[in-house]
Amino acid sequence: MNAEAVIRSIEAKHLKDDLPEIYVGDTVRVGVRIQEGGKERIQPYEGTVIAMRNGGINESITVRRVFQGVGVERVFLLHAPRVANIKVLRRGKARRAKLYYLRDRVGKATRLKQRFDRPV
Repeated sequence: MNAEAVIRSIEAKHLKDDLPEIYVGDTVRVGVRIQEGGKERIQPYEGTVIAMRNGGINESITVRRVFQGVGVERVFLLHAPRVANIKVLRRGKARRAKLYYLRDRVGKATRLKQRFDRPV
């Protein structure tokens, strides 16, 4: 067995199988596990997926939202234990792989048209 096969078999144990189909442009709600003292809670982070990268265990999404007038972007490793769940709220129509141009836009200009051909 070569090295790649060994690595893939080890990674396969940690891959999540309950993730929804996520596309660039979608509005998602990511449940993030947060530890405060001895307690753990799940905090939702809602925003638009502006980038996706890689596959396998390293698969990640960049989610952007505007909070108190300031744009905030977070990168989530999809298969990390810190990500509790992901829910797709609406499908957005994007014609490119990375939506970095949304960083320069303000207010209603950041809206994307909704897609209805993919299930939510």
